[in-house]
Amino acid sequence: MANIAHPTNLELQALAVLWHLGPSTVAQIHEQMPDGKVRAYTTVLTVMQNLEHKKLVKRTPVGRAHVYEPACPRDQVIRQATVGFVTNTFGGRLEEAVLAILSTGMLTPDEKTNIELKLEQHTTMAAKKNSKEGRS
Repeated sequence: MANIAHPTNLELQALAVLWHLGPSTVAQIHEQMPDGKVRAYTTVLTVMQNLEHKKLVKRTPVGRAHVYEPACPRDQVIRQATVGFVTNTFGGRLEEAVLAILSTGMLTPDEKTNIELKLEQHTTMAAKKNSKEGRS
């Protein structure tokens, strides 16, 4: 996996909007920023220009507006940001990070079921990996 430019928190929010809405104008991104803070349109425009400079988004002119879309796979950006967060905030201790994230809100029953399934898959894959390494 190639290293990509590190997006700031505000840039990650803008990317999250693009991942959710798909290709969008600055005005659409401005309206949908997840933190709900009031900020100038020009601030979001600067964020999008910075993301383009970092090659994390592509810009296409459409009439007088510009439409932005992600230029890197969502999973790649999230994985790199998550590894950095866990390393820098929790010293790489994944269990502490997961427990801290869970303490920030309540899971719906569907979310809990999905997480349980992912943990089962993770456990199964780890067991297979360990058994292969034991045979080597």
